[in-house]
Amino acid sequence: MTSSDKPENPETAGAPTGVAAQDWATAAADPQYRAAVVDLLGALAYGELAAFERLAEDAKLAPTLADKAELAKMASAEFHHFERLRNRLTEIGAEPAAAMDPFVAALESFHKQTAPSDWLEGLVKAYVGDSIASDFYREVAARLDTDTRELVLAVLDDTGHAEFAVEKVRAAIDADPRVGGRLALWARRLMGEALSQSQRVVADRDALSTMLVGGVADGFDLAEVGRMFTRITEAHTKRMAALGLAA
Repeated sequence: MTSSDKPENPETAGAPTGVAAQDWATAAADPQYRAAVVDLLGALAYGELAAFERLAEDAKLAPTLADKAELAKMASAEFHHFERLRNRLTEIGAEPAAAMDPFVAALESFHKQTAPSDWLEGLVKAYVGDSIASDFYREVAARLDTDTRELVLAVLDDTGHAEFAVEKVRAAIDADPRVGGRLALWARRLMGEALSQSQRVVADRDALSTMLVGGVADGFDLAEVGRMFTRITEAHTKRMAALGLAA
C-alpha cells in the first residue's frame, strides 16, 4: 500500500500521550490493556496466516508463470509477518493458537462469503478487502504502546500487492471496459463485508471494544469511532479510483 492510500488521522497527529507514549513493559501492567493487545495480535496473526493461504490459492489462477511467481513472493512475505506476530505472542506469554482461535470463525466466514470467482476478483479482494482491514488496524495502532505499535505497523506494510493489483486490473479494464462494472460491484460488496467483519471483531472482544471507545486507551470515544470508519471509507474511495473503478 502506498502512503497516499492510507487514511488521514488528524486526531492522532503530534506527540503521543497516555498508553501511546509508553513502552510495553509499562503499559502491560494494566491487565485489560494486555488482554486487548493479545486479542489484537491474535487477530492479526490469523489474518496474516489466512492471507498466506489465500495468495497461494490465487497463484493457481494466475494466467502466467510470472504472475504465479509474483503472488508466491507475496505469500511468502505474509507468512513472514505471521511468524513475527506468533513469536511476539510467545514473548509476552500468550499461546499463539489460543490467541488466534477467537477470530477464526469471523475471518473464515468473511472469506467464504467473498470467495473470488476468477483471477481479477482475487486481485481486487486482496487490494480492497485486505487494505480496509489494514486501515482499521492502523487506526487501532495509533493508541498502542510504542513496542506493539512498531510491530503492528511493520506487519501491515504492503507486500507489493497494491501496485501489482492496480497494474493488472487497469490493464484488464483497458482490454475490456465491461470488466470495470463487474469489478466495481464486487469491490462494493467487499467494502460492506470488510467493515462488518471489523465491527464484529471489536464487538465480540470486550478488551478491544474498551480500547476503541475509551478506558484502556486514551482519547477514543464513540464519536471518534464513527470518524475512524469515515476515514476508512474515504481511503477505500481513493483505492477504487486507483483501480479505475467507481466507488
